[in-house]
Amino acid sequence: MEIILKETIDTLGQEGEIVKVKDGYARNYLIPQKKAVIVNKTALALLEKEKQAIEARLAQQQKDAEKMTAQLADKVITITKRVGDEDRLFGSVTNSDIVAGLEGMGVSVDKKSIVLKEPIKQLGEYKIPVKVGFQAVAEIAVQVIPETLAE
Repeated sequence: MEIILKETIDTLGQEGEIVKVKDGYARNYLIPQKKAVIVNKTALALLEKEKQAIEARLAQQQKDAEKMTAQLADKVITITKRVGDEDRLFGSVTNSDIVAGLEGMGVSVDKKSIVLKEPIKQLGEYKIPVKVGFQAVAEIAVQVIPETLAE
């Protein structure tokens, strides 16, 4: 089924694009959630009318993503945790801990935009990707240090 996206979806495409998806995905999710419309003459005419507004929104999203990438560039977050034997952490470092560290530096990021394959359970320095929007990814450094050294 061909649909017109009403908003940018990472796995499908950007707002205003015509994409082909499975019928069930379109009927059961995209259309009821108002994320897409079925391609027809009316929808295509409306898309042509709104093309400039869509392009302006996409340009603004790209500027915002570049601004956020610049803010996150070379950020190093230090997180202190209690450790046990063999430098294993009590608990782990999660997205929430990283978001709290970024907010302490004055940068506001959504918890879902931090891409952790699995929680951090060892001391050390890690490069963590952060989705900043418009299909752009920034990388931040996270240092996990023992609590006793931080005090």
